[in-house]
Formats: sequence, C-alpha cells, structure tokens
Amino acid sequence: MIFNLLAPLAEEFILFNLFRYLTFRAGAACMTALFLALFFGPMIIRYLRATQNGGQPIREDGPQSHLVTKKGTPTMGGVLILFALTVSTLLWADLRNGYVWAVLLVTLGFGALGFADDWLKVTKRNTRGVSGRRKLLVQGLVGLAAAIWMYLLLPNALADKLAVPVFKELLIPLGILFPVFAALVMMGASNAVNLTDGLDGLAIVPVMIAAGVFALIAYLVGNRVFADHLQLHFVPGTGELAIFLSALIGAGLGFLWFNAPPAAVFMGDTGSLSIGGALGAVAVATKHEIVLAIVGGLFVVETLSVIIQVFWFKRTGRRVFLMAPLHHHFEKKGWAEPTIVIRFWIIAMVLALIGLSTLKIR
Repeated sequence: MIFNLLAPLAEEFILFNLFRYLTFRAGAACMTALFLALFFGPMIIRYLRATQNGGQPIREDGPQSHLVTKKGTPTMGGVLILFALTVSTLLWADLRNGYVWAVLLVTLGFGALGFADDWLKVTKRNTRGVSGRRKLLVQGLVGLAAAIWMYLLLPNALADKLAVPVFKELLIPLGILFPVFAALVMMGASNAVNLTDGLDGLAIVPVMIAAGVFALIAYLVGNRVFADHLQLHFVPGTGELAIFLSALIGAGLGFLWFNAPPAAVFMGDTGSLSIGGALGAVAVATKHEIVLAIVGGLFVVETLSVIIQVFWFKRTGRRVFLMAPLHHHFEKKGWAEPTIVIRFWIIAMVLALIGLSTLKIR
C-alpha cells in the first residue's frame, strides 16, 4: 500500500525513491511485523488465556513431562503471526503483484483451517480437532486454487515445469499435473511444519531460516541481472515475495519472544499450517520446490519419522522410534528440551547453507 501510494511520487520527492527498492521495503516489512507482534502480543495472549479455559489440551500419550510443564499454556498464537505478517505485507508490498496475493491466499486459507482445528480442540477439550480427511480436503482445494493462479502468472516456458537444482537447463514437464504437484508441495510443507511444532521454539526458528533463504531466492530469480548471472530461471514479479518473507521473519521473531521456553503461548495449527503452506507456495512461485525439500530438510525428517513409525508399527506391531515425531524420540531418551531445540536449529542452519549452495553450483 505504501509502495503504491508513494513510489509514483518519487519524481517530485526524491526521498520517496527509497520505496522503489525491494531491499528497503523488505527491511521495513520485517521491522513493522516485529513491532506489531511485540506490541499486540501481550494483549492477544491475555485474550487467548482468558477465553480458552485451560489452554491447549495436552496429549496423554505424549511425553509425561508435557502434562506438567505445558499444561494451561494457551494455543492459537498463530493469530499473532498472521496478523503481523498480513498487515506488514499489505503495507509494504506492491499490491498489484499477483504472486503476493496467491501466497496470501494459501497463508490465510491454511491459517483459517488451523484456527478451526485449534478452536475445536480448546472448546471440546480434546486433541482431535478437524478430522484428517477434512484437513486434507480443504488444504487440497486452497492449494489447487493457488496453484492454478500461479500457473497463469508464471512465464509460459516455466509454467508447467519442475526445475531441478544444479542442472541449469533441466526442466521436467508436468503438463496438466503441475497444479496437482504444486498443491501437494504446499500441503506437504504445511503438514511437515505442523508435525515439527511440538516443543517451545522448535518450529518457528527453522521456518524463519527457510524464509530468509527463500527471501534471497525470490529476490534473485525476480531480478533479470542476478538470475542471468547465477544462471537461474528468471521469474518476473517474484522479487516482491521477498517483502512477504521478510515480514514472516519479523512476525516470527516477535512470536518467538513469547514462545521462548517456557512458552507463554503456542502457535497451534493456526500458525504451523499457515506458515508451512506459505513456504510451499513461495517455493512453487520461484520454481525452487526441490530446494525447499533441502532447506526444510528438518521438516522432511520429522515427517518421515512419523510415516516410518506408522508403517512399521502396522506391519510388525513394533516401533522404530520411542515416539514420533522425531523430537519426541529424543525426549524419551532423556534429552532436555532446550538441547533438542537448539540442536535441531543447528541442523536447520546447516541444511539452509546446503540449499543456498545450489544457487551457485551449476
């Protein structure tokens, strides 16, 4: 909004020329989201605590320590992330950009689904929420709508293709299956972050790390000069997503202020489903879906641990892990929660560096 109002006046007021620069607006979006989250956070948390009557229901089959340390903590803190992220994006992004609106559609659509899931959990005082089938149906419909929208926005040469990192000329044609594939990427990223969100601060920091990597990717692939220099596929217009991702980092930092151990609030499915879906949508828009699997490798491993556990238990009646997702396995082994969280953060940083290296290796 600010860009659309003030950038056209740059010829008359030289100071307004700043608003033409993506880097300036990205920094401003990050700081705006951080300020909004820090300012409104206490009010939102007080409201959630007052209306949830006991906070998030804790799984009885989970680590027993959670029944003591996390009991009474309010959930749905993702509302704070979505509020700061959305307001900051609308303030600083070019609102004529279709990619921004498509990614916001996924973020808010998945966020609404997560909100409904959290609401059912806190009102019915159980951990079931929205059924798995209904979740997948809603995610599929929202993801498919956004995928078709982005298909229409993408250049014809890239619209239905899957780009393979490292191999600069390799594009795998998906044809009419592209919207389905893109929707699956968004759904997979969304649910992977949701599965990772089980300890204080565990999910939000890797999300911010991934957002930082993809903010750089969006900036590079959206700029003809940088894209040609690095031999990346040029996707005009995607640079504006760096504003959205910077706002996500700012909102994440603000949320982490309140989610740091011991957490004053949990993000809940409201936050995890939405920000995971957002990363998936950005990966589709920038044609870096495979790179997301590398950068977000921590989320992939957490998801695989659940799949392996369920598959092996159904076949043999035995468990591979003491408990899934993987972070609970280490809790059962006696690792302290901060130890698990910080080590997983380190792994996320290493994977982000590996993902970044694919931009240069050609």
